[in-house]
Amino acid sequence: LKLAQEKDTIFYILLQKMPSNKEQKPTKKWTILGQDPDILLAALANIISWVVTTFAPTLLPYLLPTSPEEEPLEVAQTRSVATSQTKCISIGRPGGMEQLRLVTLKKGICTIGYNVHHVSLPPYTDPNVSVPSDCVIIKNEAFSVNYADCTIRWGLYESAKKFVGWPIVPGFDVAGTVERVSEDKKNDGNSNNDQNKQLQVGDRVFGCTLFGAYSNRILIPSVQLRKIPDCITTFAEAAAFPAVSLTALYALHLAGYFPICSGGGGRIQFKNKSILIHSAAGGVGSFLVQMSKILGLFVVGVVGSSSKVSDAKSLGCDVVIDKSTEDLWSVAEKASPTGYSTVMDANGVSTLRESYDHLAPSGRLVVFGFHSNLPMGSAMLSPLEWLRMARKQAVMPHFDAMDLTVTNKSVLGFNLSFFAEEVEILS
Repeated sequence: LKLAQEKDTIFYILLQKMPSNKEQKPTKKWTILGQDPDILLAALANIISWVVTTFAPTLLPYLLPTSPEEEPLEVAQTRSVATSQTKCISIGRPGGMEQLRLVTLKKGICTIGYNVHHVSLPPYTDPNVSVPSDCVIIKNEAFSVNYADCTIRWGLYESAKKFVGWPIVPGFDVAGTVERVSEDKKNDGNSNNDQNKQLQVGDRVFGCTLFGAYSNRILIPSVQLRKIPDCITTFAEAAAFPAVSLTALYALHLAGYFPICSGGGGRIQFKNKSILIHSAAGGVGSFLVQMSKILGLFVVGVVGSSSKVSDAKSLGCDVVIDKSTEDLWSVAEKASPTGYSTVMDANGVSTLRESYDHLAPSGRLVVFGFHSNLPMGSAMLSPLEWLRMARKQAVMPHFDAMDLTVTNKSVLGFNLSFFAEEVEILS
């Protein structure tokens, strides 16, 4: 037991959070045998967690580090804990679902995103923090669960590693009620967004935080929140779509179809109106389909099982390809013989190369995920899963700059969790 505790202390130190500092000078990324050391540490931590959980579960408590902001377990389990104290899901180190811990924070502390580091370093605020004029504290009633949250827990989500570290409170989407506002918010004449002045205590709001959503109390910039419209009746509904809809909007912007600047210009009128959307019945995919139809595009949606075909059609797909029963690319070629102006791909290694090959001249491959590179349906990552991921990474397609030029194609990738400084876009 002592040895396990000492070893975990070492790993916890290695994986401790690195404070966010936008003034920090960029350094060259070093590798070990060509591999990112953070990934190697995450792999090692996951394997240790898997071994202990599988073969020595009595040692598991030694793999669940705590932080000083938490109430001791014996206090948190008593009825004396105030209802005003924040409860959240905290992850102290990489691993399986056993690393998800429901914790009670000490009085006056709530969770916070990484882009509010001028107030406190994530994932928690200081006790009894003063709410700045551009932020509010919400009593959160619902949050969404995204696949990104699993990769955060495994230690594989780049922005989570870079800006938060460990411990971390995962989650992006929130929906709840404004609980506290800044005392001088009404007198703040320097705000560049009216949203800061509009939000009042008691308002029902929804939006996104840059981590920290798995919590019932969050400090969050007002610009990242909107009032819940009357047509949305529950907090759960409101929390279901901010991250996926914003991802879809920005993907369509990169494709040239949707302007995001205040002037409203910048939309490209491509002659080819065909768009291929992978995972068309999924979270981001379902929004991409509906938005693409509003923009007047010919939508070919790809689904992974026959049970999703009717859903994709109801969303507005002109053609639905069920890749579990059809040859994906032969049907895609028949649907748009001249290729596609855009292919939306979050699959990764399983489809990236063919997606690129099926672009029309001036076509754009927009990449926003790598689901097929990672395990699906696994609570824990065994050593075998890490070997499989390494094999998939080794065969990831590479795109040559000269080929991009002579074929007149583009490959564009993004992750909205890096957009902390892009206030104009966030607003």
